[in-house]
Amino acid sequence: MELKFVDPRALKENPDRARCSKSNPQADALLLATIKAVGIVQPPVVAPEIDGGNGYVIDAGHRRVKQAIVAGLEEIAVLVIERAEDGGAMRSLAETLAHEQLNPVDQWRAIERLVALGWTEEAIAVALALPVRQIRKLRLLANVLPTMLDHMAKGDMPDERQLRTIAAASLDEQRQVWKKHKPSKADPQVSWWSVAQGLQKTRMYARDASFGDDLREAYGIVWVEDLFAPADEDSRYTTDVEAYLGAQQEWMTNSLPKRGTIVEAGQWGEPKLPPKAERVYGKPGRSDHTAMYLDRDGKVQSVAYRMPEAKKPKGKNGASADDRGGDDYGIVVKTRPDVTRKGMEMIGDLRTDALHEALSRAPIEDDTLMALLVLAFAGRNVTVASGTRDISYYGAASLGEHAAPLFNQDGKLEFDMDTLRVAVRSLLIDVLSCRENRSDSGVVARVAGDVIVADNFLPNMGTDEFLSCLSRPALEASCVDTSVLPRQKVKDTRAALVEHFKEGHFVHPSALFAPDQAKLTAWLKENEAKELPEDDGTPADREELDGDAIVEPTDADAGDDYAEGFREAAE
Repeated sequence: MELKFVDPRALKENPDRARCSKSNPQADALLLATIKAVGIVQPPVVAPEIDGGNGYVIDAGHRRVKQAIVAGLEEIAVLVIERAEDGGAMRSLAETLAHEQLNPVDQWRAIERLVALGWTEEAIAVALALPVRQIRKLRLLANVLPTMLDHMAKGDMPDERQLRTIAAASLDEQRQVWKKHKPSKADPQVSWWSVAQGLQKTRMYARDASFGDDLREAYGIVWVEDLFAPADEDSRYTTDVEAYLGAQQEWMTNSLPKRGTIVEAGQWGEPKLPPKAERVYGKPGRSDHTAMYLDRDGKVQSVAYRMPEAKKPKGKNGASADDRGGDDYGIVVKTRPDVTRKGMEMIGDLRTDALHEALSRAPIEDDTLMALLVLAFAGRNVTVASGTRDISYYGAASLGEHAAPLFNQDGKLEFDMDTLRVAVRSLLIDVLSCRENRSDSGVVARVAGDVIVADNFLPNMGTDEFLSCLSRPALEASCVDTSVLPRQKVKDTRAALVEHFKEGHFVHPSALFAPDQAKLTAWLKENEAKELPEDDGTPADREELDGDAIVEPTDADAGDDYAEGFREAAE
């Protein structure tokens, strides 16, 4: 046997070699990286050519020679032996079969030895052509109970998630769980899932924490780094769930907004709102409330809601005023409407947000702007009076806040058109509303939205939350002009539509601003201008009857005057 240095390109392959199939590309990459990092550790075995040539035939080490050529080595060390009578066939087979892969525990011990010698995890990964994540996974074995390691050395390894859970537990905890799940003669296999479940601890992440360092220190929370998380992600966590939730709860208490309240989460993580509360799905109004709660992951969440208006007084027989007045008591079969009440509430919120967005940003001519201002005061949510009347808004700002910018420092009315436009727009935003409660302006808000093309500001309604409010016919009608075909199950049709509209934009026809012509006609007729009596000099707020008798105007008289003049403004 003789050690020689030869050009690897001059070596010839042995036709009698045992391994003739293609090797694993990953294994070849590992071998190449190792040769580049530390060279060929074990020289290939070669024998002289039988024909008396000066070359050598490879007996063992074909892959090493091939990867040395790929690595660009001009010379490698080889062991030269005598040529066997069988051409080296037996030696090739025996050497190939005798190789055994290092088990993970031995790999870990070897890696720890390299780290002690000054190798970094990154350098080891490059030399062995392994991901750094794999090196870190093997190094988790340093935190595993020795008796568990002995079993893992036999080849029975947990997966990465299970290993991370085991390594994160203390040795005492591992010892207690291992007593219950260690292998026996009857069952030599270990259920690593059961072991990991026994050691599983809920993690609360720093990235989800709303509290700061002051509350963290007060509750004694210590962050632990998750070495397996992506590099660009805050992977700090704690398993002290009670302290984490306590800090979150105290932060909510200290940060509770006006009209805010803290509620609990339900079984599925949804907030438990106060009884009869209506959740707001669009932008919350000034009179709406805020509910803060902790979801199942310990994150602070908040939703807006509003309380319903007071019930109408009932008559003597117990029926409300709207329920009286009809002799037909036939049985009526209730059918689900195309859009449920919840869906109409969502449409009202979304439509109002779009209207306000359009009033803020859409181009509006000055004459249209002034006409809209007149139209806004005809809304159902606005009470306008003259003389003995007052101006009031339901949940909106006072009129003065919009008029104040029109005055100069001396208290005189002085403004430019830009200031007036801003004031008018802000006033319109406070007055006009499509919400399904007493702040609804009625058909006039629909007319205003149609005029300024507020449809362009409506959000994508192709979400599971809104589509679940549609009946089957309405849902299947939404499939028209799409590639989605109705499914047998409603939920499957809805899921397909949600996926289809994920990157698109869907607006349900019932949410468009164009007003219903019948309702608009009825409104115009109801508010038709009435002919006023000639002015005879009598004060407007008093009427003279029969000489000295003076009668104050009634509420009915004031109500008759309320709608005068709005028909012409609308036209």
